[in-house]
Amino acid sequence: MCELLVGLPAVRVLGIVDEPGGPLFVHIETTGGRASCPGCGGRATVKERDSVVLVDLPAFGRRTRLVWRKHRWACPSRLCAWPSWTGEEPTIAAPRLVLTDRAGRWATEQVGRCGRTVDEIGVELGCDWHTVNDAVIAYGTALVDDDPHRIGAPTAVGLDETLFARVGRWRTQLWSTSIVNVGAGQLLDVVAGRDSAGPCAWFAERSDEWRARIEWATLDLSGPYRVVFDTMLPDATQVADPFHLVKLANTKLDEVRRRVQNETLGHRGRKTDPLYRCRRLLTKADERLDDRGRSKLLGLLEAGDPHGEVRMAWHAKEVVRSIYDHTDADLAEAFVDRLGHDLQDQSCPPEVRQMGRTILRWRDQIVAWHRAHVSNGPTEAVNNLIKRVKRVAFGFKRFRNYRIRTLLYAGKPNWDLLPTVTPR
Repeated sequence: MCELLVGLPAVRVLGIVDEPGGPLFVHIETTGGRASCPGCGGRATVKERDSVVLVDLPAFGRRTRLVWRKHRWACPSRLCAWPSWTGEEPTIAAPRLVLTDRAGRWATEQVGRCGRTVDEIGVELGCDWHTVNDAVIAYGTALVDDDPHRIGAPTAVGLDETLFARVGRWRTQLWSTSIVNVGAGQLLDVVAGRDSAGPCAWFAERSDEWRARIEWATLDLSGPYRVVFDTMLPDATQVADPFHLVKLANTKLDEVRRRVQNETLGHRGRKTDPLYRCRRLLTKADERLDDRGRSKLLGLLEAGDPHGEVRMAWHAKEVVRSIYDHTDADLAEAFVDRLGHDLQDQSCPPEVRQMGRTILRWRDQIVAWHRAHVSNGPTEAVNNLIKRVKRVAFGFKRFRNYRIRTLLYAGKPNWDLLPTVTPR
C-alpha cells in the first residue's frame, strides 16, 4: 500500500518520518536486482548506501522530502577500470538535480507554461530558488531544443531587438534579438546582441530547404537586420514594418518642433509655449482631429512657427501615412518613389530631407507591404510576452536562463512531450 501511495516504480518504502512543523520524510530504496559492472560485466557488490534527500511534490497538503538510500556499487575485480559507482534511477530523479523527476517536470510546466515565478514554486515546494531553477532549465532545454518539429517550416519570419539586461556600474545595456514565426506568432529563438552576427549564425544552422521555404522577411528600419536577410535569405522578400515608418515620420516631426522651439524662444518647451502645447496634436492622426482640435493646432502653429517648418513636417508626416491608403502595389511604388524625391526638396526642413533619403533607401521594403500584407506586429506581440517573463522574474543576469524561460512561455513548445524528455 505504501508503495502505491508513493507512486514510484520499483521502490520499497522503508519508513515515513513526520516532524511537527516540518515536511514529511519518505525513506525509500530501489528494489532492482544486483547491478553488473559497466567495465568488466561482473556482478557487483554493495559498497555502501548514501542517503540523498530530494524535494518532492507535496503530499496530503504537506511539503515532502524523498530520502533515497542510493546503492554505491563496487566491482570485486581489482583489475577493473570501474572500482565503484553510484546507481541511478531516472524515474526517481535526474543526475545532479535536487528535485524529483515528477517535481521537476511539474515545476517546468508551472514556470514555463503558466508563467509563474521560480520563487513562487520554491515557496510551494519548500526549497530555494536555485533548486527549482536548475530543474526548469534542465527540463526546459530538452523540451525546446530537442524537438525538431517545434520550429516547423515558416513562410514568414521577423526580427526585432529586446533589452535583455543592464549590467555593471554604468548599467550597460545588453540586447537580444528575437526570431519570430510571423505567421504563427511563435518565438523561434533568442540570440544575444542586436547586430547581424547572432541571427546570421542561427539561420546558418538551418538547412537550405528550410531557408528556401521562407517567402517574407519582416523588419523595422534596421540596417543590421537587413544585412541578415540579404545574406541568409536572399530569395525572401523583405517587408518594412508600417508602424516603424510612421513612427519615423513622427520622430522627424518632433525633431523639427524642438529645433524651431529652441531657435525662436531660446529654451526647451514650457507649458505656455505654443509649440509645446500642440506637441500631442501634431502626432495625432489627421482624421482623428475634430474641428476644435484642428482649429487649436492651426492657431498654435500660427503663433509658434514663424517660417512654417513645423507645419511642413506635419504635412509630410500625413503624406507618409497615406502610403498605406493605396491598394495597388504598382501605384504605391510610384507614389513612394515620388514622395522620397519630393521630401528632399531644399524648401523642406533638414529633418524632412533626411526622412526622404531614408524612404528612398528602403523603397523596395516599404512597397513590399502592399504585396505581402505582413508586418512585424506578431514580432512585437512576442516581445510583449518576453517582457512579461522579465517582469515577473525581476530581470535576468544569465542569458541561458533568459532564453529558456522566454522560449517556454512564447516559443509554443509541445507540452505533450514533457513527460518523455530527458533533462540536460
